[in-house]
Amino acid sequence: MSKGVLLAFLSVALGLSAMAKAEEVGDFVQPSSKAAAVENCVEPTEYMRRNHFELIRHQRDETVYGGIRGAKHSLSGCVSCHVGYDRQGTPIEIDAEGQFCSSCHDYAAVEMNCFDCHATVPKGEAWNHEVAAAHAHPTGAAPLAATSAER
Repeated sequence: MSKGVLLAFLSVALGLSAMAKAEEVGDFVQPSSKAAAVENCVEPTEYMRRNHFELIRHQRDETVYGGIRGAKHSLSGCVSCHVGYDRQGTPIEIDAEGQFCSSCHDYAAVEMNCFDCHATVPKGEAWNHEVAAAHAHPTGAAPLAATSAER
């Protein structure tokens, strides 16, 4: 076999292997999650695989700066749909080993820091409102922009 044919064969084999690995990413959806029962996420699957972090970042800005909660791309919505459940029906932390977020992030070798602050299991809408109320400004006024020293 010539070097050129061998290189072409290896290129095709590697390409097919990469495609197979990309399909395995879909296997990260937990069978016990709500997501397992739907065909698509809030956007088409391929779009979400490539852009979810941008959607989450945009929604973060809308929530933090605009006070807009409960939108289509909220992190709590992601957790509510993608969290898996154990045999007793208790939610398993979404970032636990082998669960949706951690599995995909491990596969992609990307660090995840969302859950340093955010809930890893659904807490219900009432919990979200309690947290928002605890962080509300007493006068109802928007906070002043942070100075460069505060950033």
